[in-house]
Amino acid sequence: MSVSVGRRNNVKIRGCGTASLVFAHGFGCDQNMWRLLAPQYASRFQVVTFDMVGNGLSDLGAYDPAKYGSLAGYASDVLEIIDAFTEGPVIFVGHSVSAMIGMLAGLHAPGMIAGHVMIGPSPCYINDGDYVGGFTRDDVDSLLDTLESNYLGWASNMAPVIMGAPDRPELAEELNQSFCRTDPIMARNFARATFLSDNRADLPKLQEPVLILQSTEDFIAPLSVGEYMHRHLPRSTLRLVDNVGHCPHLSAPSASSATMDEFLAAIGY
Repeated sequence: MSVSVGRRNNVKIRGCGTASLVFAHGFGCDQNMWRLLAPQYASRFQVVTFDMVGNGLSDLGAYDPAKYGSLAGYASDVLEIIDAFTEGPVIFVGHSVSAMIGMLAGLHAPGMIAGHVMIGPSPCYINDGDYVGGFTRDDVDSLLDTLESNYLGWASNMAPVIMGAPDRPELAEELNQSFCRTDPIMARNFARATFLSDNRADLPKLQEPVLILQSTEDFIAPLSVGEYMHRHLPRSTLRLVDNVGHCPHLSAPSASSATMDEFLAAIGY
């Protein structure tokens, strides 16, 4: 199992410790996006990084459009990675959509994940009544149509908006290149699964402690989303990092790690 899972998701293990940190990247990215954050923890934890199928150096031959047509397919992979590669209690660190993938994994296998760090999470991207997700349904439909017709154009236009960090344009270019390395068909399927998902009803079910780590300015996951999650997750802590953009682990890694350290200490790690 571990050989096939390791190859499928390009699993990498660093460090050692009595607990494991599993880092999961967001849409259109790969595990390299953790390079400024994850290595800091290798002296205290076993650190596990991986690529979602369809991204990075994952096994594209393992891609199944039916399985990965919903976030549940990715959550299934997460549980297999945890089962095969981790030692001790597991803290799952998920960026963006992977925060919800980690939550689904934890709900499917209670006790397998001891705590969650959710960076820029959103349980639902579409506005609904009093809920402000940041996008209208027309916005999302337009986004998905653009992905369908001009993926590379979408990538180059959206990377600077998503990354933010206007004083570090090289990060936006890095994200653009990551988008461009992702197979367009698989990316479109992942985008549909991501932006049409609605996991709001799942939030109250998660009993493990959660850190919601948000940028002060985030186009993809506005503060209203973090506040909503904080109200509905039974054991959550909401912390803001002074940062513009959706990727504080790249554009504000020191502030992100300090916030993570505070949370890990609070829950006994």
